[in-house]
Order: sequence, then C-alpha cells, then structure tokens
Amino acid sequence: MSLKTSYTLLAPLYDLVVGPPLRRIRAASLARLPQHGALRVLLSGIGTGLDLPLLPFAHHYVGLDLTRAMLARAQPRRAKLDLELVQGDSQRLPFRDGGFDVAVLHLILAIVPDPVLALQETARVVKPGGRVLVLDKFLRAGQRAPLRRALSPLAARVATRLDVVFEEVLAAVEGLELVSNEPALARGWFRRIELIKTA
Repeated sequence: MSLKTSYTLLAPLYDLVVGPPLRRIRAASLARLPQHGALRVLLSGIGTGLDLPLLPFAHHYVGLDLTRAMLARAQPRRAKLDLELVQGDSQRLPFRDGGFDVAVLHLILAIVPDPVLALQETARVVKPGGRVLVLDKFLRAGQRAPLRRALSPLAARVATRLDVVFEEVLAAVEGLELVSNEPALARGWFRRIELIKTA
C-alpha cells in the first residue's frame, strides 16, 4: 500500500489517534515560533491541521500534505490564519530555494520513505539563518530496539517508520546545525528538535 493511499484511508481516524495525546508536545514545539514578525512558515506534512489552532496569527503559513483527504480536514481549522494549502511531497517540495523563514516538521520525518531527502529538501527551501522545528519519534543513536526495528518494515507500509535515527539523518544533510534536541514524550522516543540553517 502506498503512503498516499494509507493516509487517505487513515484521514478520518487520524485526529482520534494522534490529536489529544500529542497536543501538549505540539504546543511546546510551536511555542518556539515568534509571536510577531510576519515570517513565511512551511508546515511540511500538515496532515489534518492539528497544529493550526496552536499557531500565532502574525505569520504567513504554507501547509503541504501528500493527500487531498488530509488537506480537506485541515481547511476548517484555518480560522483567521494567513494560510495556503498545497498538495505535494515533503521529499520533493514544490517551492523555490530559501523561500521560508521557518519550517515545521511535525510527525513527518519518521513517516516518509526517505527522511534524509525530506530534510535535505527542507534545508533547501529555508533561508540562511532560518529555523527548522522537528517533532517526531526517533531511536537514539546506538539504541538497539529490536522489536521496533523488526516491526518497522510493516508499520512503514501502513503509517510510519519505527527505526529512524535522527542523528544519522542530520549527519547526511548539509547546512543544518543542531540548536536543541529534547525528550518530549514516551521516555524520549518522541523528541522536540530545533535546527538552524547555516549555509
């Protein structure tokens, strides 16, 4: 099953599964966005728009998702936000180089087939000095986690990978520097990460 097909099917259930349990850590990640300044912010993998009610109104947002079903569910959550919704692939972003001040990657790097490519594309579209906010589930460097690794090929076909090591992904991407990397939930399985575009 393709990712596009599985997330089209999962769209009606998505909020129930990941909404309330992750609201607090979403809010903590998004609290790093400035309240003022009219920035251009990319929401890569916007899903059903669970981040939208947590965003400051000051900025222009572009929300990208692979499926129309997810974007249709995000639309009613836009409220008074300056928001443009775009169907597209986080691994092949349809945007110019350096077009965003900030990129938000919530629950997307462990979902896409190639997280390195997705982070490279994010680095491409963020301007030098810009920020990347990441929230996702990652194995720690050197963590064995045999059950997660064994289940990952099956889980990846349905919804998400379980074997992504963020440090390995970041090491393969030029021009991004780690600012912070903090445990967020489930004994550090979910992590809140901030990066800066240095070049």
